[in-house]
Amino acid sequence: MSILQFSISRDERRYEAWPDVALTESGALVCVFCECTHHKDRSYTRIMQTESFDRGRTWTGKHPVTEGTEDRPYFYNCPRIFSLPSGRLGLLVDRIRHAGGEADPDASDLLLLESSDNGGTWSVPRLLPLHGIVPDKLVQTEEGRWFVSAHHSFRGRLSQYLMFSDDRGESWSSPRLIAHDPDCELCEASLLPLGGGTLVALLRDNTCRGADCRKVISRDNGETWSRVLDFPLPGGYRPVAGFLKDGRILITYRFCQGGKRAIGANSQNLFAALTTREALLEEERSQSAVNILPVDHDRSIYADTGYSGWVQFPDGELYIVNYIVDDAGSRAQIRGYSLFPGEFASFR
Repeated sequence: MSILQFSISRDERRYEAWPDVALTESGALVCVFCECTHHKDRSYTRIMQTESFDRGRTWTGKHPVTEGTEDRPYFYNCPRIFSLPSGRLGLLVDRIRHAGGEADPDASDLLLLESSDNGGTWSVPRLLPLHGIVPDKLVQTEEGRWFVSAHHSFRGRLSQYLMFSDDRGESWSSPRLIAHDPDCELCEASLLPLGGGTLVALLRDNTCRGADCRKVISRDNGETWSRVLDFPLPGGYRPVAGFLKDGRILITYRFCQGGKRAIGANSQNLFAALTTREALLEEERSQSAVNILPVDHDRSIYADTGYSGWVQFPDGELYIVNYIVDDAGSRAQIRGYSLFPGEFASFR
């Protein structure tokens, strides 16, 4: 399979990570990401943006969406960008407060920004009534319900929460706990509406054991959710799921194999997987069909990669964004990938 690589942003002074991408109605790509001092040093952070007008082959210089956070009591973390009605773009980002010099994920804020000019300008951030970190995109169902989700701790374990709106964000439900397991650290969900009021949430299990990606299923438009189930993506961290134009489902994710926690040992690979609606709804792991494709490998001894976003062009081309250290010394960079999903192996 041919996977083309492109440089989106690379800055020897900054650590650039946790990107996402949206495709505008005009065909432009808008990529957002966080620049910071380092993955393990958030004394400075800022959400940045860059655009491409040639399908991700070249990109504009990065420019800021938010203020920088030097000497502020908070830092920005993982931005997500997505389409809203009437051709608008939305951006969600978690703003995490420092508590006594330490980051406090349970005292974090979710901010929503909107743009009506393809990201040229953004609204004043709106504070949403849900705490948590690493939010999913704002997800919309065919019935018109909006979902926002994030994770924080519950009974000593990371657990996934969401809220929903039936009036396009004018008001929101109370937060709902959708995934908790005393033997798992459930986080970084990707919600996918499957039609007819059915949704699935794919989850990272942050126990560092190389465990499967987890999932929970709702059949009543997000009101209630199933028990936690296994899905056959071993080591599946930070999944990003969506439908392709041919009806199949693509999931991009970090492969984290578990084992010894040496520097970079569990953050070396970006994978993609193809599956189906039927496979996501199976409750037995053995009945879920998945095809897995390696997308990129981080060769650095300081490897850090695998938070991704993706879009599909009308002609079927996929464009994935990811962060990776690789050949950038000890700094992370933002990289793009082009491929056609028809080159995946077929299901039997």
